[in-house]
This record gives sequence, C-alpha cells and structure tokens, in this order.
Amino acid sequence: MQEPSITPDLIAAHGLKPDEYDRILDIIGREPSFTELGIFSAMWNEHCSYKSSKKWLRTLPTTGPQVICGPGENAGVVDIGDGQAVVFKMESHNHPSYIEPHQGAATGVGGILRDVFTMGARPIAAMDSLSFGRPDHPKTPHLVKGVVEGIGAYGNAFGVPNVGGEVRFHRSYDGNCLVNAFAAGLADADAIFYSAASGVGMPVVYLGAKTGRDGVGGATMASAEFDDTIEEKRPTVQVGDPFTEKCLLEACLELMASGSVISIQDMGAAGLTCSAVEMGDKGGLGIKLQLDAVPQREAAMTAYEMMLSESQERMLMVLKPEKEAEARAIFEKWDLDFAIVGETIAEDRFLILHGDDVKADLPLSKLSSSAPEYDRPWIATPAASAMSPLPPIRPIEGLRALIGSPSYAHKGWVWEQYDTQVGADTIRRPGLGAGVVRVHGTSSKALAFTSDVTPRYVRANPVEGGKQAVAEAYRNLCAVGAVPLATTDNLNFGNPEKPEIMGQFVGAVQGIGEACRALDFPIVSGNVSLYNETDGKGILPTPTIGGVGLIEDLDDLIAGLPEDGDIAILIGRTEGHLGQSALAAEAFGIEEGDAPPVDLATERKHGEFIRANRAHLRAATDLSDGGLALAAFEMAEAAGIGLRLDSGDIGELFGEDQARYLVACSADGAEALLQAARDADVQAAQVGQFGGLAVQMGDDAGDLADLSTLYRGAFVAAIQGTTPDHA
Repeated sequence: MQEPSITPDLIAAHGLKPDEYDRILDIIGREPSFTELGIFSAMWNEHCSYKSSKKWLRTLPTTGPQVICGPGENAGVVDIGDGQAVVFKMESHNHPSYIEPHQGAATGVGGILRDVFTMGARPIAAMDSLSFGRPDHPKTPHLVKGVVEGIGAYGNAFGVPNVGGEVRFHRSYDGNCLVNAFAAGLADADAIFYSAASGVGMPVVYLGAKTGRDGVGGATMASAEFDDTIEEKRPTVQVGDPFTEKCLLEACLELMASGSVISIQDMGAAGLTCSAVEMGDKGGLGIKLQLDAVPQREAAMTAYEMMLSESQERMLMVLKPEKEAEARAIFEKWDLDFAIVGETIAEDRFLILHGDDVKADLPLSKLSSSAPEYDRPWIATPAASAMSPLPPIRPIEGLRALIGSPSYAHKGWVWEQYDTQVGADTIRRPGLGAGVVRVHGTSSKALAFTSDVTPRYVRANPVEGGKQAVAEAYRNLCAVGAVPLATTDNLNFGNPEKPEIMGQFVGAVQGIGEACRALDFPIVSGNVSLYNETDGKGILPTPTIGGVGLIEDLDDLIAGLPEDGDIAILIGRTEGHLGQSALAAEAFGIEEGDAPPVDLATERKHGEFIRANRAHLRAATDLSDGGLALAAFEMAEAAGIGLRLDSGDIGELFGEDQARYLVACSADGAEALLQAARDADVQAAQVGQFGGLAVQMGDDAGDLADLSTLYRGAFVAAIQGTTPDHA
C-alpha cells in the first residue's frame, strides 16, 4: 500500500506546527515516514506530552508521608495503613464524548479503570464530573442522555460502584461538554506495579482485546479545537466492551500475582505507540516491535493504523521470559489475546517492523521525555469589578430559582442509572456530598471520595477559584468524618495559545498549589485537557479536583440525616458574599463580581474541628454553591422533614462565604458543640431548627412537599424540555 507523501497539509492535519516538524527533521536527519509522522504526532500532542502545561504542573505539591507514588505513572498511590494503598486518578474524555456521547463516555470510564488496575489495584469506586451546555440547546439533551447511558453501561457491566460526582450546565459548554472520569482501587502497598521497562532482550507482550481501526488519531483529535468539521471526527472515537475489560482485570491481577510481570502499561491515548514509548523511556531502553504479531480484528491494517489505534481493553507488558507459559495460560483461560510482539533493546531506538519492512526507526527518548515544552505567554486575569446589588427577592423565591435549575436540582435521574452498590461495600451513595466505600476485608476502615470545582469562580479569579476547588473537596471529606489524604486533578481549559486562557490556567494552578500545600492535600495524579473550544469560544475554566479521604474507624463516619427537632448550627463566618453566586446566576442571570476569598488556615482549622467533634453531630454538610439556604434545604429534604432558618437576609441565606459547615445536632449535642467551638475559638451559632412540614426562612415560608416536587423533577424536566410540577 502506497503511503501518502509528507506535505505541509498532512503535517498540519497531524497537529504539528511547522517549527515542530523542523525539530523532527533535526532529530532524525531525514524526512519521516508516514508511520513516523503519526508517532511523533501522537507523542507530541498536548494530550500525551503536556507541552503547554509541564512548566506549571511542576510547581504543584506532589509528595507527603502518605504518598507512595505521585504523578508520572498511570495513577497515584497513597498509603492507607495496614499494608494497603489506594490507587486513583481522574482523566478527561471530553472531545470523544461530544462527538459520540455514549461511546466517548463509556471508554472514558474504561480507560480510567485500566489506569488503576494496571498498577495492581482492584477498582472499588468511580465518579464522574460532567459539564454540559444550556438545557435548551439543541444538542444538550442528546449529550446528557448519551453520556449518562455510556457511563452506566460500562461501569455497571464492569462491576464498579459509582459513588459521587457532579453535573453542571452553562452556555460555555454548548459546543464542548466535559466528561471527567475518576476511578480508585485498592492494592497491597508492597505490590504496586510500574511501567518502567527493565532488562535487555525481555519479551514485550500484547494483552487483551484485538486491535481495530477505532480511535486512530484520537489523541491528536483531543488536542485540537472543534469547528464545522466535527462530524468528520467521529471515526476517531473508540468503542468499548466492559465485559472484555472485566476479564482483562481478572487476568491482569492473576498475572501480577504469578510473578510474571516486569512492567505493565495500559494502552490508552495513542495506543501501542504511547504505551511502548513510555515503558522504554522510563526504563532507559529501546523497544523493537514486529507488527505482524499484533492481534488484529480487521484485515489489511497498516503499520500506521496499528501504532495509532486506540482500540480499548488492551495492555502492554514486559514479561519475565521464564514465565511465558504460565502467563499465556492465564490469558487463554480468560479468552484474551496474549502475543509476544517485540523485545526490549539496549539502543535508544523505537524500531517498528511490518513484515520485512522497517516502518519506523526513531530515537525513542526523543519521543517522550524530549517532546517540545512551551512557556506560553500569559496574561493574568484582571481583578473583577464589584457586583451591583441584586434586585429584591424573597428567600423562598430564591430557593425555588436554585432547586428548579438543572445544575442544583436533585440528580437522582443521573445516579440511579449507575450501579452504586455493586461490590456490597458502598456505605454512602451519591446525592449528599462525598461517597463512602468500605475498605474490603476490614470491618472498620472506609475511603471517602468527592469531586469539586466552581467554574464561575475560576473565570472571575483563577487563583481564588483554584484554591476554592481544593478547599471544597477538603470540606466535603471532612463533612463525612474523613481525613483528607490526597487529590487528583483534571484541568479543563480553552486554547493555551491565547494569553488570557493561559493566564487562567497559570492562576488556577497557583491557587490549587497554594491550597494543597496549606491543607497537606498533595496532588498525586491528574490530567490536563486543553483546546476545549468550538469556533473560537472557550469553556469556563474548569479545574476539577478529585479528593480522597480516609475514615480509620466507621464509628467516626458522619453520614446521618437530621431528625425532627434537631438544632441547625453554622460553623464559620458569614459575610454574605454574593459575587459569582448561584443565586445571582440562576435567579437573575447575573455572573458578576469576584469569587469569594478562601482563608486556607481557617479551612484547615474548621475541618479539624468538625472531625474532632463528630460525636456531637447527627449530620453535616459543607456550604458552597447556594450557601446556607440550599445546604439546609438539601439536608432537610433528604430526611423528609422541614426546617426553619432564623434569618431572612438574602446575603446570610445565599452568600457563598467559604470555610463553613452546617451541622444538625440534638439539643444536648448542640450545647456541647457550641461549648467546644468557644473553647477552640471557632465561630459557631445556632441558625435554626429542623422539623415540621414547611421550609421557613425568616418571615417567608413554603410547603416542603411542593418544594420537594420541584427539586426532584426539575432535572428531568430540563433535559426533556418540559415544565416541572409547581414550577
């Protein structure tokens, strides 16, 4: 088959700039082959090389006494005691999910699960942070339904509980939805598997499903903006099979237990190319591949297609040669492919053979660790101007504006499509803050999971918005009694070649780093997704933070609901900050003012206070979007009871000041908690009481049943284009 000529148009189609192509010519001293051009394109795009973000990612705190493995591997690894570790990561599948929502989201789940079990961990929990355009946008209902179906179809069939996440809607995502998938698993702390190859002449083994043409060029597509050619990109979306992935999980864990593995790597973005290059580069070795040996499900596949296919459910391993027969038997038992496709070599070469033809012969180290790195020009986001006073609104009317909007309505329609209980270790399902999963095999320990970001804050003030995302994740973990351990991030931004967008990225990373250091909450894994733009219009900057916390003893879990007569106590200071607030956005369409300031010392102090005084608490939640009013309503509605908040002041009710918690206590518990707060110099005050069948805020009141109907119907009504009852 005749390979195409290397032309400027072909180079541009591979996402390479002219100066980057010149760099390739300097490295190899000749014109690349078509396959070599594809390999450079895959390894040097943003999705694989982080060429626009590396400089700033290095500033993030990634270490701590609890950290076993930080960024650089497939997932982060954190010690949880008793010889066990939690392995976790968050990653984006934004572009594929916009083009083909079901398969895009499904394979996003599959990919993040492989990132976890390639480290030797059995997945125990998943979450998803989803951002969509306006509900009345023509494409949004299709995207929401397809993405949720895809997540559910893959996760449910694989058998991992989905325990948390978030869903938001905003016009900035009309042309570019965000699908950020998180997974966590459990492993023995002394049995973590890494990707660095070692030893010369070791067999390189292909594992799992066969290679097809789906996903060819997917990583390059994910590193570009969308335009009116979007439908042409549909073939770059991968197709997943969760049942094969489940078999791959079991086979890999059995293989690891057999002592056969030297190193192992998931075939994710850029498929065989990226997995082979990363294994060789981390081990300081070259890799030789014979593509005739690659299991193929389609006829007459070219070297280019095999090297760049992103077919799912595949792994690449460096094998101990004496273990070949035992390893092969394991994969044959699970009805999966096992093929020796190459070997490690001493030279710094990436040598690709197809039949007797050399399709690529490149210096391997130049493909990964020597990829381009840019210090993009950036402009700091200007200070936000003061917000004008909001128009008058009655408290219940303000509450209805929030609970009747799809961003803040009850999300049962979403998570009820997910299996939240598979594995029988889920203690707290989605719907009220952090999800909690028992550490299997113990009766006392549990892990808590949350994902958080408020994009409006980040746009207005990237530094404070970045800090707030970390602080909210910290609070959500503390609110269930968990000690925050570590984070993973998914940094979703627009085009980094625009200085104002790069300025958002830089500011957010600075804020995230500052918060992680102050809260001893290091980042151990993550993902950067840039070029989230369509026709030049970027998304809201959305640096999602996934937080993981440890509950040493389930007696320390805070997961109750308020009871009739319980006292509502607010921890923290309320200034009535309404800039960039949910109330302003949902009730009036106003997105003005500054993000709320984040006092990290106070965040830490209040989080520690909540955990230290959990014995006094029946229920707890952090205060974030919607402030006291929304948090109190959600707690009461979940318990099926009403509430009374003493204040009718809009700022006190809907202000989004940080470092605050709402807790429900019995009368005796409230007295003890308030005394403890005085002793600890923590601001705490009784703000109302739970009970009855009404929701009262100051002098304004509404019927609980009526508000509950609106709250539980608004999401479905929005995506189906109907009007919720009692709206």
